[in-house]
Amino acid sequence: MPNTIISVSGLCKSFGPITALRDVTLSVQEGQTTAIVGDNGSGKSTLIKLLSGNLAPDAGSITVEGREYPRLSIAQALQMGIRTVYQDLSLDDCKNSYENIFLGHEWMRGPFLDRRRMKQVRVLSGGQRQGLAIARAMLQPGQLLLLDEPTAAMGIRESHQTMQLLRRLRTEGHTLLIVSHDIYQVFDIADRIFVMRAGRCIADIIAADSSPEELHRLILERERGAVE
Repeated sequence: MPNTIISVSGLCKSFGPITALRDVTLSVQEGQTTAIVGDNGSGKSTLIKLLSGNLAPDAGSITVEGREYPRLSIAQALQMGIRTVYQDLSLDDCKNSYENIFLGHEWMRGPFLDRRRMKQVRVLSGGQRQGLAIARAMLQPGQLLLLDEPTAAMGIRESHQTMQLLRRLRTEGHTLLIVSHDIYQVFDIADRIFVMRAGRCIADIIAADSSPEELHRLILERERGAVE
């Protein structure tokens, strides 16, 4: 059975009167691609920010390789090998491709930037800026790559390129946690799918044992049950 890279238990997070996460429990296994799907406002992006150290939970815990933490800082997450590509990509529009990849981790030749060596890096396959952000995240050693809506606002061609890149990473054995609102897209790549609604995790699905249509039906049934 694969090792559990990271898991969360009973995570809660509120912003004033708005509850973003309610008692969320889930786990990510080594070498697998795990997806979290849900509508806007379901808590997906908030969960990613807790795992990457950008937010602190109000309650619950985060366990990384068997060690439990009440929260993670950004420095801790990076030290543990957790890399994150956010929906806004966090790229510097004033820098070119290789400068963005090595931003904060520039290769040096004595006191000078080794621009020739950095220019030799050509891993920008995929959806242009998204592929660049992923390349930058994976430049440093890591054990888990978090991706928040990796194909958001992309055209069909760029979305296809990004999915090809993610499939390649999966084939190479990287551990991925992908947040998306697109059920059909994640079934194309995920081993395991968690469904979130209104801050709660309402389903835990093994992709090989289900289908997009079955998952959609399950979501509707549980939504009706919650209303009733």
